[in-house]
Amino acid sequence: MSKRDKYIGAPSDRPTADDDDDAVPASGSLLHLTVDAAQHGWRLDRALAALCPQFSRSRLQQWIADGQVVLVPPRPAVLKPRDPVYAGDRIQVAAVAAPQDLAFTPEPMPLSIVHEDTALRVIDKPPGLVVHPAAGHWHGTLLNGLLAYDPALAALPRAGIVHRLDADTSGLMVVARTLEAQTDLVRQLQARTVTREYWAIVHGTCPPEGTIDAPLARDPRNPLRFSVRHGPSAREARTHFRCVGTVMADGRSFSWVSCRLETGRTHQIRVHMEHLGHPLVGDPVYRRGRPGPTADPATPAALWTTFGRQALHACRLSLRHPECGKPCTWFRAPPDDMRQLMRQLRFGRTDRPRNVW
Repeated sequence: MSKRDKYIGAPSDRPTADDDDDAVPASGSLLHLTVDAAQHGWRLDRALAALCPQFSRSRLQQWIADGQVVLVPPRPAVLKPRDPVYAGDRIQVAAVAAPQDLAFTPEPMPLSIVHEDTALRVIDKPPGLVVHPAAGHWHGTLLNGLLAYDPALAALPRAGIVHRLDADTSGLMVVARTLEAQTDLVRQLQARTVTREYWAIVHGTCPPEGTIDAPLARDPRNPLRFSVRHGPSAREARTHFRCVGTVMADGRSFSWVSCRLETGRTHQIRVHMEHLGHPLVGDPVYRRGRPGPTADPATPAALWTTFGRQALHACRLSLRHPECGKPCTWFRAPPDDMRQLMRQLRFGRTDRPRNVW
């Protein structure tokens, strides 16, 4: 299976131009090359691209920068991509796999399996777990854990993963076990027939209910953020919400909100609730003037001042079973940290669904 075959779904989920479709070299393999007359006087990176067409130019430039490309005999100066080479020059390349090429490896980890059958698994993802390998997180992801739990998932695109949660968002995810089930689940998500309910604890007194219909795009001032924007790069996004309850603590109001996604954009609930004026408790990115986590001993020991992640949990998941077509629904209460926050704010029982829809 090629790297390109590992991706299905919307174009935004596929590799960008920076995700090379290079052949993956064996770690530590050496390539011995000789510059011929056709490359005489060329830049080193251009000559390598001609001599090694199986690798992208960006990959070759990275090897040069890492000192994995040397001339034989070596030159006294450190090689740079722009350095000229001449006919007869001999080049040695230590073709080491990039981290992303080794990302799809099994790594045992505890997984909370809510449901399991021949077509799918439903997993209760803990906070702090990245779903899919990406820059800065090539290992220790849910995908790595799934491959260790069920090696057969290596035959499926993304090890059967069809949707994601932010690293610090907890809750229910469905993972396919067969290609047919994965295709069906992707189509259900695209048709917006999968119901995903999230519980969020937000600052302020939230309206009883509403729909936030506001397109999202990456914030040009901060590449780590998304924001409500209009323009060619913005994508439609709709979040339906209902307020479960509002309480007062330390002279401030907090609301327990149930959200249902019509679309599933990156950071959608977090951005939309901030846009509404009610950012999530603990959110380190979308808080618009609200206090972030603090360890200041002079600060009152209320948990909402120290909660170290966005208070967001995917509590309920409903879909049509890809094999039999039967409607299925699963519910899981929030993890201990969020339940403790909700108890301190005196929101009442959190161990069962709330019939607000």
